[in-house]
Amino acid sequence: MIYHLAIDIGASSGRHILGYVENGKIKLEEIYRFEDYLKDENGSLVWDVEKLVSEVKAGIKKCGELGKIPATIAIDTWGVDYVLLDENKKELLPAFSYRDNRNNLIQPEVADIISQEELYKRTGIQKANYNTVYQLYCDKKSGKLDKAKFFLMMPDYIAFKLTGEIKNEYTEASTSNLINAQTKTWDEEILDKLSIRKDIFSEVSVPCTKVGTLTGFDFESEVILAPSHDTASAVAACSVGDNGVYISSGTWSLIGTENLSPVLTDEALKANFTNEGGINYRYRFLKNYMGMWLLQCIRRDLKKQYSYDEMMLMAQSCGRFEIIDTNDTAFLAPESMIKAIRSYLGDESLPIDIIINSVYHSLAKAYADVVKDIERISNKTINTVNIVGGGSKDEYLNRLTAEYTGKKVLAGPVEATATGNIISQLLYSKEVASLEKARQLVKVSFDIKEV
Repeated sequence: MIYHLAIDIGASSGRHILGYVENGKIKLEEIYRFEDYLKDENGSLVWDVEKLVSEVKAGIKKCGELGKIPATIAIDTWGVDYVLLDENKKELLPAFSYRDNRNNLIQPEVADIISQEELYKRTGIQKANYNTVYQLYCDKKSGKLDKAKFFLMMPDYIAFKLTGEIKNEYTEASTSNLINAQTKTWDEEILDKLSIRKDIFSEVSVPCTKVGTLTGFDFESEVILAPSHDTASAVAACSVGDNGVYISSGTWSLIGTENLSPVLTDEALKANFTNEGGINYRYRFLKNYMGMWLLQCIRRDLKKQYSYDEMMLMAQSCGRFEIIDTNDTAFLAPESMIKAIRSYLGDESLPIDIIINSVYHSLAKAYADVVKDIERISNKTINTVNIVGGGSKDEYLNRLTAEYTGKKVLAGPVEATATGNIISQLLYSKEVASLEKARQLVKVSFDIKEV
């Protein structure tokens, strides 16, 4: 049996999932899970990179203990965040989280140097205060960037800690707002205008290529590049065709379509669509919405006294709802999501069931609005919506999505990100001949249901 290990790390938890092909189907086995690597440090939200790396290594060690040695290993994480290393390859900490508020006031300063219109025409990336370009400009202003020799986005950093090799992977780098959408390389004009040093960046590497050999273990594995932005991996596992839309549903909801060229029009800019990199240089034309994050925070506010299924049933049995803008900055990192939603709606006594139902309906409406925008801006007629990821298990949200969009809705695979990660390893090892054949393999391997 040839095993492959997907290390799939989200903003709230990470998993190690072994994948292999047996009897013409992909099989997945979760062998390790970890969480709690985001911390408050002196009033800033930062990543506990020491714990993150320790947990990643613990999961790999577990493979050895089970006698299931992976031939290849690949890592995917959330986008935009990074770690800087000095000339001795030591971390320049802290490694800030995109949810930290240090970027809130920096956008206008950057816009005075390079306009959002020019940034978009060059990179095709949506305007968001957490984009890497703003974070790096903060580091430039603080002097932290002066000490840096290497720039590694989060999956690149973890791969470096496993191999000692430094690479910048394309799909993750594309989320930075610093990759030129046409050349698919670092945009030196943007870097020059912002006085961000160019020598800290490595040549951009593509998925399905090798980083290096695993070190520090009593077995050998090749560490390769997946589409290391988690959404890029999820979309790699999703095949809805030219007339389909995917929704990668997790902490964030990412709603989009797959294109062979970027859409850099004024219409796309005005609608705040992004053109992120995908496998085989495909473009993920999509919008980001806060997704299950809202329900995760509500559950946290309620001290986890209800399961997600119980919260879903509360919403289903509630006849009332209000519509909120799920992307309002008030919901990005509130001390209390319940209080933030009540304040947004101007009702400090709004019952919990109505709050939860309002989140459900607001997400479904947001999905429908994006589908209409994709049809208008991309000149496509969308007939199918494929919801993938952990959120695809939520039957109520799936049903509301079908009602609001009026489209055929498919749910699954649940483990889309890990599956896409595994696909890249199968392509690297030549166990699957092409992306198209890999996507066909996904279709026959997993239960994908019509809502």
